[in-house]
Amino acid sequence: MRSNAIKNGPDRAPARAMLRATGLDDEAIAKPLIAVVHTWSNVSPCNLNLRDLAAAACDGIRAAGGTPIEFNTIAVTDGIAMGTSGMRASLVSREIITDSIELAVDGHCLDAMVVLCGCDKTIPAAAMALARLNIPGVALYGGSIAHGRLDGRSITVQDVFEAVGAHGAGKLSKEKLCQVEKSACPGAGACGGQFTANTMAMVLTALGLSPLGLNDIAATDPAKRDAAFRCGELVMECLQAKRLPRDLLTPVAFRNAARLVAATAGSTNAVLHLLAIAHEAGVALSLEDFEAASRDTPVLADLKPGGRYTAIELTNVGGAGLVAAAMRAGGLIDDAPTVTGRSLFAELDAAAPQMQGQDVVLPASAPLKPRGGYSILYGNVAPQGCVLKLAGQGRLRHEGPARVFDSEEQAFAAVQAGAIKAGDVVVIRNEGPAGGPGMREMLAVTAALVGRGLGNDVALITDGRFSGATHGFMVGHIAPEAARGGPIGLLREGDHLVIDAETRTLSTDAPLEARRADWQPPAAKVVGGVLAKYARLVGSAAEGAVTHG
Repeated sequence: MRSNAIKNGPDRAPARAMLRATGLDDEAIAKPLIAVVHTWSNVSPCNLNLRDLAAAACDGIRAAGGTPIEFNTIAVTDGIAMGTSGMRASLVSREIITDSIELAVDGHCLDAMVVLCGCDKTIPAAAMALARLNIPGVALYGGSIAHGRLDGRSITVQDVFEAVGAHGAGKLSKEKLCQVEKSACPGAGACGGQFTANTMAMVLTALGLSPLGLNDIAATDPAKRDAAFRCGELVMECLQAKRLPRDLLTPVAFRNAARLVAATAGSTNAVLHLLAIAHEAGVALSLEDFEAASRDTPVLADLKPGGRYTAIELTNVGGAGLVAAAMRAGGLIDDAPTVTGRSLFAELDAAAPQMQGQDVVLPASAPLKPRGGYSILYGNVAPQGCVLKLAGQGRLRHEGPARVFDSEEQAFAAVQAGAIKAGDVVVIRNEGPAGGPGMREMLAVTAALVGRGLGNDVALITDGRFSGATHGFMVGHIAPEAARGGPIGLLREGDHLVIDAETRTLSTDAPLEARRADWQPPAAKVVGGVLAKYARLVGSAAEGAVTHG
């Protein structure tokens, strides 16, 4: 056991003395020491139930013959930080969480780990840590929040952001905005559409790091504790069988994950996060792999933000297993190993989800849309690539004049002032991984556009990124970013821009290179602390925005 390094022999008496002070006896110390890592916080609903789930996971570990060692790490809540300077901390937190798990687990020579995660960056961080450490491990998502109800329909936090735009346009009263605010988030759990958290929870399942079906269980469902207990037992099985994360993180698993994101029109953040997870696992993955996945995979699930149903409504008819079964029937995914020791297809056979009697997930023979919910574009504005979000859109092309803003705040103010018109292409730059720093999400702007009724009539491009709740004709992750000399930094007000999903181009006829001689890098927005350190270390969004090469 790895933990023998801290507990065996006369020289380790001081370490054993410290362990005894925590309540462990000879028997407990002799057993495998299993990390139970969670991101509990009471600042938001997303991670609110994780401390309770950690207790259940610890019980499962003890029942299976191990000794749990519990600790927690940080979480930054996008839904609260959105539209503020605090959003710069969000993507940075993915790296901090991964690093802190590595340090705590390796620092104590622990034998295996269960990682409990609950929101946008904690989920990919869990997978990155499992891949980096490559010791037996299981990941469990804390679960989706239940949807709210207002005026006879299901609503989520997406509706609150869009209500802000409608209120700013004079289409919604202050009283109605307050009703939406108070109805959207009824309790514990992560945001309730196929936004980033639920997209990445499906990714954990597709990668084999979470058992099929357990991530689907809602945060407030009593069965979630049973799921955590089972993960505690399962990690001991993985330890006994020497089943390691990198055994599961194969090219096939990554291809399955990318296709599952496409089939559910999920968050484009999955592109960024899967690139980062693959980097940790030593698996070759590029932006072009996502284009192939989206091109060859139709949209099968009718989920918010572009569709009708919430995550809980999907869970009620079969969850990720139902989507995977529909994809399997259509030849859209391949079999792969999972953390349970059984293959993905064997798990699907055991679950036996039923397509009949529901319309949340459609068969591959009669899909919602013929291609997945995103496309990878290149061109003279994005030489290293970018991601076009197609969720909720029927159109594949937009052209119009550039409306150039050097920050999210400038763009949001222009939208709220009614300065953006149909046909415009909103350009938000200097919000990339280094330039932001932190690559903020633009949900406040995109939701305000939708709330003002412009969602189908304008486009937005940025070197930042989007929330999973964003829908509309939106292009993010433009690389190189403006702060590192990317052409987006050379655009000027009124330049003619063309976004074309069919030719996969984002281009302009403006003389960009002729302007380069006059370009100066923008002044750093942050000069000290963790954000400045991140800005120095972070790589391109086209490679996952990781902080080590």
